[in-house]
Amino acid sequence: MKITMFGATGRTGSRAAACLLQEGYEITALVRTPEKLPPSLAEHPHFHVVQGEVRSENDLAKVFDEHTSLVYSALSTDKSDTLSAAVPLIIHQMKHYNIRRIVTIGTAGILRARSNPDIFRFQSGESKRKMTRAAEEHASVFKSLKDSGLDWTIFCPTYLPEGDASDNILWEVDFLPSGGSRISTGSTALFTCRHLWEKQFFGKRVGLAESD
Repeated sequence: MKITMFGATGRTGSRAAACLLQEGYEITALVRTPEKLPPSLAEHPHFHVVQGEVRSENDLAKVFDEHTSLVYSALSTDKSDTLSAAVPLIIHQMKHYNIRRIVTIGTAGILRARSNPDIFRFQSGESKRKMTRAAEEHASVFKSLKDSGLDWTIFCPTYLPEGDASDNILWEVDFLPSGGSRISTGSTALFTCRHLWEKQFFGKRVGLAESD
């Protein structure tokens, strides 16, 4: 089964790519700087690299075809509007090739606030972050996907330090689960890979944490 991937050079994306390859998927990844890829990915026979920019329609067209089954995005905000600019272009390519399923890595800031479920966590006192630009970028992606008509899932990890996977993963649809204040990049990658096709997560934000 073929996956088109974005963000494969990132902390979570590189771990997710390794996990997906272990599961037997074939990946075509659009990568701005191939030199940043771990050798284990760059040299893998089922990991195909296309160098390009995610905000370029011409470059995006090179990583999609009628055999793509799923899109996986671990794109970061890149301290710019890269994320909010790229996702509508990705959605356009998906619709062109009739690809239904997209999984993305978001942030816990765009989950619903427990104190007021009508607003995002980053708009409430539940979020400890003073800067909201990144969360606003992810909120824009949420709106784009919600309006797309696609089968999307946004996995929303809380504080995300580098680390290997564990089995102590907590999850909750639309909210950040209680009992955890962090989740490693390895655990985030593992959980998303295990639940790529989880029907109950279609059209949902899924909060992720590891039990303290």
